[in-house]
Amino acid sequence: MTEDAVSGIQAAEHTSLTTQFTSSPRGASLARRFSVRRMEGWGFPPASDVSCAVALVVGELAANAVQHGRVQGRDFSLRLVLDEVSGLVRIEVADAATTKRPPQGPPSSYPDGESGRGLLLVDVLAVRWGSTPRHPVGKTVWAEVSTTAAEGVGGWDSVDLDGPGTPNGSAPTQPLTPF
Repeated sequence: MTEDAVSGIQAAEHTSLTTQFTSSPRGASLARRFSVRRMEGWGFPPASDVSCAVALVVGELAANAVQHGRVQGRDFSLRLVLDEVSGLVRIEVADAATTKRPPQGPPSSYPDGESGRGLLLVDVLAVRWGSTPRHPVGKTVWAEVSTTAAEGVGGWDSVDLDGPGTPNGSAPTQPLTPF
C-alpha cells in the first residue's frame, strides 16, 4: 500500500467514532461531553457554534434515548461522523426500544406544554433528522448538523424559540454557550 493510501485510511478512521453509554441521565450527560471533546479533536473549539449545536443535538437525542428508549440492561450508543466533503456532522443515537419512535411534527403540547420542545431544538439546529429501525432490535435517531455557521438551520415554519417580539420568529444571533 502506498503512503498516501495509508494516510487516507488513517484520516477516514479519525472522522467517525462510535461509543456506548449507560442508559441513564449520567450517560446522556457523558455523551454530550464526549461529543464536545470529539468536536474539539476535529478542530471545532468547545465555544464554537458548530460544537455547541452538536452538543445540544447529542444532549437531546441521548436524553430521549434514556427517557423513551430505555430497555433494562441495555445501553445506548452514540456515533459521530464528520464528513468534511459535505460539511456535515452526522449524529446517530441508537437505543433498544423498537416501538417508541420520534414524532414527525411539532409536539401536540406546543407551545403551552412543559415538555416536548427538545426535538424542536433538533429540528432548528439540524439540516435534517429522522429515525431508522435498527436490526435486530431498536431504532437509531439521527441528525445532521452543518459545519458552516450560515447553514444548517432547518425548522418547523411556525417555531418561535424566543417568544413574541422576535423578528420573523428567528433564533437569537448570539453564539451558543458551551456546556
